[in-house]
Amino acid sequence: MMISVFAVMIAKAGKKQQVLEIARANLNTVRAEQGCHEYRLVEDASDAGAFQKKLGEESFAFIEQWESMVALEAHLTTPHMQAYAKNTKDLLEDSAIYVMQSAD
Repeated sequence: MMISVFAVMIAKAGKKQQVLEIARANLNTVRAEQGCHEYRLVEDASDAGAFQKKLGEESFAFIEQWESMVALEAHLTTPHMQAYAKNTKDLLEDSAIYVMQSAD
């Protein structure tokens, strides 16, 4: 069963670009992991109009698709993800990780 993840990150004031640089450096390594179907880094669009609800000035998110929960769990234990967590720990204010499965 395909697993979807929507991970919202909130950087401390003035730290968003620093965290994004760390995240960008990890993208290709994560995308090459077994079971990774999608791993994108996104932020608020600047001109989406009045219907848009923004994540916020210091926020960004990861949109992920994993082949299975086993693949996602393996991803979380990789050395590069442990390094990401260590390197961003003091730069993040908060996070919310949503793990979902298909409902259709």
